[in-house]
Amino acid sequence: MDRATDMPEGLAQPADPAKVNDYDGFAEVYSAENENSLVNAYYERPAMLALAGHVAGRRVLDAGCGSGPLTAALRDRGAIVTGIDASAGMLALARKRLGDDAALHVADLKDPLPFDDGAFDDVVASLVLHYLEDWGPTLAEMRRVLRPGGRLIASVDHPFVAYTISEPRPDYFATTSYSFEWMLNGRLIPMKLWRKPLHAMTDAFAAAGFRLAAISEPQPDPAARELFPEDDVRDLATKPCFLFFVLQAPPTAT
Repeated sequence: MDRATDMPEGLAQPADPAKVNDYDGFAEVYSAENENSLVNAYYERPAMLALAGHVAGRRVLDAGCGSGPLTAALRDRGAIVTGIDASAGMLALARKRLGDDAALHVADLKDPLPFDDGAFDDVVASLVLHYLEDWGPTLAEMRRVLRPGGRLIASVDHPFVAYTISEPRPDYFATTSYSFEWMLNGRLIPMKLWRKPLHAMTDAFAAAGFRLAAISEPQPDPAARELFPEDDVRDLATKPCFLFFVLQAPPTAT
């Protein structure tokens, strides 16, 4: 399970369920796009790192690490990082980036996590939760593997944006799926995501035992203005894109 880089340019008919979100099938082209794109490299990852703050010496689980750019950035800041992803193809690219000794595991966030209780100080979930219809079991597992007082730092598609991706507009207050074709390097990739209203997100965090410490709608990295078209940067700076959360586990075990 990995992350989407941007909202779709256009909608398509629902794709074959066996083919949607097939990151193994487009791992290399996705990783290349993700590496230096405006939305990922100059918006989403810098925001995640800013919210994580000082991580030196902290045990961090990168849940949905993909090819490992956030994993690498956290490790460069002194964190002890473990990465998991459902895509073996993405993890193969992560291992090339991070080295053979990197702690990387194939694991689907729909399943129980293969770690002991309290194994991590932080969990980062970068643009992965919106692949799940039901966040409850996944958040419960993230809560379990965090030490008391640990943090979950998560980014998701902004619910205001997800609401606009279909005509007629869906019921904002319902959890609904939507399918589209994502253009990557001239290739149409069938995708399926889930949208939730904001209150359903915060309710799910609370039900899993997390306390909301921060909610963020950040700006792009200022360096983007020197590298990308002015109109693209302005759009990202003035319209909703992703929503970021910092959640804290209770300071004492329950």
